Amino acid sequence: MAEHELYFADEKALRSYKVRKVIRNVLSYGFLTIFAIFMLIPFWFMIMTSLKSEIAYQNEQIAGILRLIPDRVVWDNYASIFGTSGNFGQYFLNTFIVATLSTAFTVVTTVFASFAFARLDFKGKDFIFTILLATMMVPGEMMLITNYQTAMSLGWKDTYQALILVHGVSVFYIFYLRQTFQQIPNELYLAAKVDGYGEFNYLFKVMLPIGSPTIVTIIILGVMGAWNAFIWPNLVASGTNPVFGNSMRLVSNGLMSLFTSEFSSRDTVKIAGSVVVTLPLFIFFLIFRKYIMRGVSRSGIKG
Repeated sequence: MAEHELYFADEKALRSYKVRKVIRNVLSYGFLTIFAIFMLIPFWFMIMTSLKSEIAYQNEQIAGILRLIPDRVVWDNYASIFGTSGNFGQYFLNTFIVATLSTAFTVVTTVFASFAFARLDFKGKDFIFTILLATMMVPGEMMLITNYQTAMSLGWKDTYQALILVHGVSVFYIFYLRQTFQQIPNELYLAAKVDGYGEFNYLFKVMLPIGSPTIVTIIILGVMGAWNAFIWPNLVASGTNPVFGNSMRLVSNGLMSLFTSEFSSRDTVKIAGSVVVTLPLFIFFLIFRKYIMRGVSRSGIKG
């Protein structure tokens, strides 16, 4: 009799647990779904508005009703952007060159600096690293004047050097990668030294493969930062290159110049321009988002 009562009690507890689990999952996924909808509606509205005619969009504003799906899809807004400005393709090319080379330069400096601070022993290492961390307390806007004066004194006005090299060192990335390198067991380093590995062999064959998720995260964040840059390119790259003769604007400040001139009164064209700038970066993020999750969630390595 006692065994039957125990069986029914366990079955009742199991059923209660399953019900609570289902309710918890429904509430969790329901909250996440609502949150995702609120996050996606602005992007959906931006894309749909870019496919509306200017007249239809103005009529919706007058009526006080903005439709999330256009009655008629038109591509005139995108044709205006690519057709009116002959330099728009150059803006994209400049942005691609700057994003690629500046990110590559940043990764090189970050890897070597992080390796030095994580594994090498030299006099004043901790003091130098503390000074570097202290610079993170200074807002980036305060460095614009000195960086601008440095670039102008070197004759880098409207050149790729000013866009690529000035921000080629990131203290945050060095700190971020150093933390990953420090989590690698020191026994691996000692074993590599016993096997005759030099410092650079150990870096490239052991530390870089283990720290690859963090490095990929740095690459992704570097590309996104270079693509979205506006203030610095607007200061040093608003004219034509003295050597190649091409416009040095990037997509961000290039589109802004169009918005304040040809398309100052055309809201749908402005929104279409925002889609053109955002979409490549959004696709890039979707492709490499799993690497960001790996780099952020990587908490350590068990030795």
